[in-house]
Amino acid sequence: MRIVPCTLFAHLKKLIHTPTMAKSKFEYVRTFETEEKLLPNSWIVVRIDGRAFHQFSTKHNFKKPNDSNALALMNKAASVVMNEFKDISLCYGQSDEYSFVLRKDTTLYNRRAPKIMTYINSLFSASYVFYWSHFFKETKLKHPPVFDARVILYPSDENLRDYLSWRQADCHINNLYNTTFWALVLKGGLTNAEAEKRLSGTLSSDKNEILFSEFGTNYNNEPEMFKKGTILLRKRVKNPKHGKTRVVVLPFHEDLIQDNFWERNSEILGIKSAQHYEWPENTPLPLLVLSQLHLDPDRDEELTLIEDTT
Repeated sequence: MRIVPCTLFAHLKKLIHTPTMAKSKFEYVRTFETEEKLLPNSWIVVRIDGRAFHQFSTKHNFKKPNDSNALALMNKAASVVMNEFKDISLCYGQSDEYSFVLRKDTTLYNRRAPKIMTYINSLFSASYVFYWSHFFKETKLKHPPVFDARVILYPSDENLRDYLSWRQADCHINNLYNTTFWALVLKGGLTNAEAEKRLSGTLSSDKNEILFSEFGTNYNNEPEMFKKGTILLRKRVKNPKHGKTRVVVLPFHEDLIQDNFWERNSEILGIKSAQHYEWPENTPLPLLVLSQLHLDPDRDEELTLIEDTT
């Protein structure tokens, strides 16, 4: 039996290519990293919230109590996120917050919480800045907006519905208060402190009465987006130019607390593909949808637009 010299083995080892990445002595620090994986078979909700947006809105002269352009910008940024991550089945936004609901069976980033949260938050924030000039043509962005984010798990469909109902109820409560507060300040001549004192301890019926009797405002006639927030859903719609259908993100401003919303949009909890949606006849598609269909209202004169606040 012939023994091969060790020097030959050493020479052959040098000739063999190994794909193993070179490791440094410092790589041990990776053992300090943690990887939080979200429980399976649960709805994942990522909620982002504007940080110090009261000051941000004041510095950028947002209209009170609601700025349609600011809300439309939030909707645009959320639609970018929803178009990027196909496992998001529903988004709900109001004021300076947005909730992104991911399918309970999603395997996005192996359900790693930090990855999901940071990707969604960073894309939303970047989109908010990127599209700012589209909605505020005369107002320069004075400093970067900041959004925090959190991840919540909801194990049942009922839990998810209750969460979204909570956020929409919060939208109504806050909007009724803000609408009355700013009516007292801007139209009634009260100071902020005086308006706050006037509304202290009032019920919804009291605020409605103040709006109607003192300012001639019927709260029921306020834009639906202000009262109910914005629901973003994937739907298959017909392109008004050539009639072909395409899946787009559609904005809705309606009551999601009642059962009939979930019955009409059964694909959400049923985890099914987007349903065909017939936009009401003689009612043009919103700007948010036209941009996804690559339709330019300035060039296509036959396209009559509607505000996203209806």
